[in-house]
Amino acid sequence: MLKTNSKQVVEFILQCQPGQPRARDYWGVDHEGSPFMLPSIGGITLNVQVGDSAFGWAGDHIEPGVSATADTLKHLEHPNVSLQLFSCVGNKAYVTSGAAKGGMGYVIGTHGGSEHVIIDFPRKVKEKLIYSDTIKIFAKGQGLKLTDYPDITLFNLDPDLLKKMNISKSGKNVLNVPVTTTVPAACMGSGIGSAHVAKGDYDIMTSDEESVKKYKLDKIRFGDFVALIDHDNRYGRAYRQGAVSIGIVVHSDCLRAGHGPGVTTIMTCRTPLIKPVIDPKANIANLLKIGTEAPKK
Repeated sequence: MLKTNSKQVVEFILQCQPGQPRARDYWGVDHEGSPFMLPSIGGITLNVQVGDSAFGWAGDHIEPGVSATADTLKHLEHPNVSLQLFSCVGNKAYVTSGAAKGGMGYVIGTHGGSEHVIIDFPRKVKEKLIYSDTIKIFAKGQGLKLTDYPDITLFNLDPDLLKKMNISKSGKNVLNVPVTTTVPAACMGSGIGSAHVAKGDYDIMTSDEESVKKYKLDKIRFGDFVALIDHDNRYGRAYRQGAVSIGIVVHSDCLRAGHGPGVTTIMTCRTPLIKPVIDPKANIANLLKIGTEAPKK
């Protein structure tokens, strides 16, 4: 078992609500120059959940499950900034009002730009939700450290989820981390250069057909853990040879240039002390038995 400082990590309550779907009142233009008018960020998305493919939807930047915000009108201000910073992948979330009261879900990650926390709830809970309902998140994870691996930095990760990720030791200093896909540095796009990764995401560009085919990027699913090769996320998002970062896929493929499936960072190292191991089941749906992997009743 990996040793951590989890007993010293602060846990507190965050409050939010579902965010209405957002739309621009003009045509979007894809990377081939074709206009489109399609669903995009935000909303209580009934038929999209973790475990589903991140490709093939009649949409752009689709966020699975419930897109949550603390203030729909001030998404770049307090308290929404705090909601983004301290909500961690794997945190439990509960509906505390309305017909869906008592429904439980899990934080999947955060989407920069929209400044949404993405929460997976069962469909029966989503069908009862309305946009004035209140959601309570048990936030814990920022500040989590691997005490025996000081060169590997963690972000946005619930300590209990870390225990379930089937990470194993490889020699003295290296960790084997299960992922569904490895992504080359050249495919990382929108979000590069951000000052930190404690909130938001950045995108795997899918405009190059040869790269998509070679790395099987079109097989990526919502909730997949993926390895970003030669990317150092310790103090922002930067290219560095030998670095490895691990993230989770939080939104769908995109039509716009420079965009694609969004990834929230959970682990990073400037040197190759993280060894990605391909495992088709390296998805939060499998680990928590939610989304497509929830028990059938």
